[in-house]
Amino acid sequence: MKNAHLLHLFGLLSAATIFANANPSNLTAAEPQLVSATRIWDKAAHNAFTGLIRYDDHWLCVFREGSAHVSPDGSLRILTSSDGETWQALSLVTHPTEDLRDAKISLTPDGNLLLNGAGMIADADIRYRSMSWLSKDGGKTWDQGRRIGDPGYWLWRVSWNKDAAYTMGYSTERDRNTRKVRFYKSSDGLKFETLISKVNLPAGAGEDTIIFQKDGTALCIFRYEAGDKMARLGSSRPPYTEWTWKKLNRRIGGPNMITLPDGRIVVAARMFRGITKNAKTVLAWLDPDKGELNEFLTLPSGGDTSYPGLVWHDDMLWISYYSSHEKKTAIYLAKVKF
Repeated sequence: MKNAHLLHLFGLLSAATIFANANPSNLTAAEPQLVSATRIWDKAAHNAFTGLIRYDDHWLCVFREGSAHVSPDGSLRILTSSDGETWQALSLVTHPTEDLRDAKISLTPDGNLLLNGAGMIADADIRYRSMSWLSKDGGKTWDQGRRIGDPGYWLWRVSWNKDAAYTMGYSTERDRNTRKVRFYKSSDGLKFETLISKVNLPAGAGEDTIIFQKDGTALCIFRYEAGDKMARLGSSRPPYTEWTWKKLNRRIGGPNMITLPDGRIVVAARMFRGITKNAKTVLAWLDPDKGELNEFLTLPSGGDTSYPGLVWHDDMLWISYYSSHEKKTAIYLAKVKF
């Protein structure tokens, strides 16, 4: 009986040990795991620059289709999926004279879908004009669109906070070293007012993403193409008319970022293994206080790549992106478990 009691006690202790070891509070955070990365679209000659949203229990992914990375025939393709596995074409947004580029998709406060992007005419005096389009039927049809912001300024990504849309817009001179930034606000995504006519950044900024923290703080990460080309991170408090900036430790392209449920911030962007070579689409932790990006996962990617969409769903990070690592520039969907 004594031996049986000891065996029973040992079993209880072993079970308790196993339970304790399985409790995340007793462990350092496990490394995020890539669950899958699947090609979901490659029908055009060049498929790139993605946006992703979860809407009405369906997925929507938007991207540019064209004959090349830059070509006059760019249009905006919207895909849909009920499960994230099987995708089909839902709609196509075109323009009779302009190359439509880099659409991002978001949800307006009144429940409509908004695309924002830009139309380009390569040899025009003003090459880029920002635009937005609205859909009231879940992305099946879109209105004719409208110009937003100022001519020559690219309002690259719209971010919503408390029923208002915010976006940085960078000037599109051919010389990237001279590009300036303005800051805009909108109540509906259709008309934007200028909050800051000249943001206090040195010339050379480009693509950006803004996220809002629970305490109202706005964080903005910028691609930078002047000087040492290191990314910039800005922060601001309501009403967001003053920003402070710091230089980050990495060069990036096509950035996006998201706050996880536990408060950590993930940045997804094109990064380089050298200064300008071996581009990959990479996930990194952002440390806003130290001004650091710390890589933790490289997605299957290479060459012409990046411009991710990010959605947290079912305890995973879902990531749309494009890449040419499998010879043809195609659209991919990755899932990462934390």
